[in-house]
Amino acid sequence: MIDDYLARIGQLIRDARQHRGWTQLQLAEALGTSQSAVNRIERGNQNISLEMIARIGEALDSEIVSLGYAGPMHLRVVGGRRLSGAIDVKTSKNACVALLCASLLNSGRTVLRRVARIEEVFRILEVLNSIGVRTRWINEGADLEIVPPAELDLDAIDKEAALRTRSIIMFLGPLLHRMDRFKIPYAGGCDLGTRTVEPHMMALRRFGLEVTATEGMYHATVNSGIAPERPIVLTERGDTVTENALLAAARHDGVTVIRNASSNYMVQDLCFFLEQLGVRIDGVGTTTLAVHGVPEIDRDVDYSPSEDPVEAMSLIAAAVVTESELTIRRVPLEFLEIELAVLEGMGLDHDLGPEYKADNGRTRLADLTVRPSKLEAPIDKIHPMPFPGLNIDNAPFFAAIAASAHGSTLIHDWVYDNRAIYLTDLNRLGGRLQLLDPHRVLVEGPTRWRAAEMMCPPALRPAVVVLLGMMAAEGTSVLRNVYVINRGYEDLAERLNSVGAQIETFRNI
Repeated sequence: MIDDYLARIGQLIRDARQHRGWTQLQLAEALGTSQSAVNRIERGNQNISLEMIARIGEALDSEIVSLGYAGPMHLRVVGGRRLSGAIDVKTSKNACVALLCASLLNSGRTVLRRVARIEEVFRILEVLNSIGVRTRWINEGADLEIVPPAELDLDAIDKEAALRTRSIIMFLGPLLHRMDRFKIPYAGGCDLGTRTVEPHMMALRRFGLEVTATEGMYHATVNSGIAPERPIVLTERGDTVTENALLAAARHDGVTVIRNASSNYMVQDLCFFLEQLGVRIDGVGTTTLAVHGVPEIDRDVDYSPSEDPVEAMSLIAAAVVTESELTIRRVPLEFLEIELAVLEGMGLDHDLGPEYKADNGRTRLADLTVRPSKLEAPIDKIHPMPFPGLNIDNAPFFAAIAASAHGSTLIHDWVYDNRAIYLTDLNRLGGRLQLLDPHRVLVEGPTRWRAAEMMCPPALRPAVVVLLGMMAAEGTSVLRNVYVINRGYEDLAERLNSVGAQIETFRNI
């Protein structure tokens, strides 16, 4: 009986280690033990204490291998520290999620390089695995291999994982080419006809897809005799809406024209990937795309998604609010030019290195050094726009930046109904932010930051903004339940620590 339990515990530890992309040696080093000891534990050949199980769970950030229920993760931040050195920008979260969904178009083997190891990606992988797609981390966990089955088993879909990611909606575009009827869970209780779903359906109905929503599921039927006869005009220039239309058009045997398309970074990465699958796309980087679809795709492909401009903006903001000199490497410059122009107008002291190509061979990168600066509030309000405007997901970081500047800054976050509200959490840290309405917040600077303990906002970017404020505040702050940050950032605390921050992850036991 004991041997059976040890074997089961060992299997759980091995699965959690592989899920994190670690080797046995890496886990051994984190635990201060030997690789042979880890090997014995994973094979069920070594007695293991509850203390060791808890240590392994903490090292692997796993709620499976832990002392009881590990509970949510929290951050303890010792603020007021200057950052220094250099830090690399990771690959794009949103591009990686779109590419995982796009892998369903391909009957061949897909390899994605340097995939963002974040909770959003893990949830999509759990869904893919549950329906029969084989995925594994290769090259010591740096890259991801995806091999689909001949037939997908949608009846076995992991509903819990699907409900934790809104990205599941991007399964609709690929799946409509694979089966006449299917159902998938939908996240967050959003109903058809709401703003988040209806633009997708307006595009996908042109390919014969009809969907009804009952009891938490999308029930889809496909009429393969229906195909776009005229250009698809998107009613909003949304990123995921454009991606879903691209995924549907990729295997439509004909030319599909998509107008008012997003040309944002993740859409461009998806286009570059589809081109490797043999799909010709005219107009990449513009708002009109002509997709020359192919009915069957069976290719072994190898693709490297580009770096994340929103993460790059996070790191720029971290340097600004902590008054640090920091070099941010591999910045996707073409998707941050407006932000940098605004910061330059505010007085940011920075140097931009020569441009070079990302690993995808297409996206322009550069290394950026930010230095301590006396910032002044911008003359105009901060308002995001679809690319090539100021990125919609970068607008929240200007709340922390404006709080560090002299004067009043108006931030108009017109896209989301509630996100601006969460920015006022900075007031707990000494900020002076006045909410004018659900979309507009007035920021007064400069700020005398102070430490605080608080719950993490439920929105990704405002959550990171609060973390940045804590990094600027003298003293020790606590940010509780940071799952939302882990959805979009890989090892953010550890990487910030590598350039001088002092952030500790912990759980309540």
